[in-house]
Amino acid sequence: MNNDDRVMLAHGGGGELTRTLLSKHILPKLGNEFLDPLFDSALLPPIEGKICFTTDAFVVQPLFFPGGDIGRLAVCGTINDLAVMGARPLVLSLALVLEEGLRLPDLDRVIDSIAEAAKEAGVRVVTGDTKVVERRGEGGMTVTTAGIGVMWNDFSLGTGRIEPGDAVLISGGIAEHGLAVLSAREGLGLSTEIRSDAAPLAGLVADLLDECRNVRFIRDPTRGGVAGLLADLVEESGYGVEILEESIPITPAVRHASELLGLDPLTVANEGKIVVVVAADEADRALAACRAHPLGRDAAAVGRIVEANPPLPELVTRIGGRLMIRRPYGEELPRIC
Repeated sequence: MNNDDRVMLAHGGGGELTRTLLSKHILPKLGNEFLDPLFDSALLPPIEGKICFTTDAFVVQPLFFPGGDIGRLAVCGTINDLAVMGARPLVLSLALVLEEGLRLPDLDRVIDSIAEAAKEAGVRVVTGDTKVVERRGEGGMTVTTAGIGVMWNDFSLGTGRIEPGDAVLISGGIAEHGLAVLSAREGLGLSTEIRSDAAPLAGLVADLLDECRNVRFIRDPTRGGVAGLLADLVEESGYGVEILEESIPITPAVRHASELLGLDPLTVANEGKIVVVVAADEADRALAACRAHPLGRDAAAVGRIVEANPPLPELVTRIGGRLMIRRPYGEELPRIC
């Protein structure tokens, strides 16, 4: 593969090569009436309702892994940050920092994935930026996305609404994303392929909120996994949480790989799951709403909120013992999002 098939520093210089990069590799996949003019900012129509805004950066290596890539990860991560606030995602911005030497076919593959994930989520990329930096390795990229959404109805979600007795749900099998990226990076050659769960969850959250008026809290357990999320929940709410080990949804492949690698699946990142706290009398309805959606068909009720002094996140084991759930001290895995 020659230099014509790779990103060069000149692609970021603002000249003809920059225009070629945009017109040949980006706009054909992502173009729309807001992005195509290439203004310095997107001019959007009026938006009614309370606005929700978020931003995030993604630096995953390798760029491609079973079940996704850095492009899908970026779109889904931003969509989900809006959705768990109770917002309907509307538009995204996209900033690409490309390393000199990045293969243009790899860039095309990432842009295709961004376009596909955005279409799946029902949003458009309306503004963005592209930069090229000196080679640091084999040619990688960083993706930064920001998203705007509008709040659904009058929902207000947060740990301040949690009450003792509330049920805790997880929308499906945990730890799939982190183990998929680790396997691809390290070439583990697992006998059963584990695929990332990266997915846009706005539709699942919308169905859940349509069915249940007493959803207290929703969050996606990304870095830090379910363990980190539960530790945050306890600290912010002032209540304890009991999780039943036997009820946690986890595939045999993930369980086997976690044991093999000495990892606690509760601490491994997810990119297509939500943890939900809902009033006890709506738990069955919330579970049914999740299971009716393709991205929540393996949802499970895993525990409850309790009054405790001191408040702790606890795992009730299969044999009836109790273990404190601890957030990871640092990164048990190299950066995976």
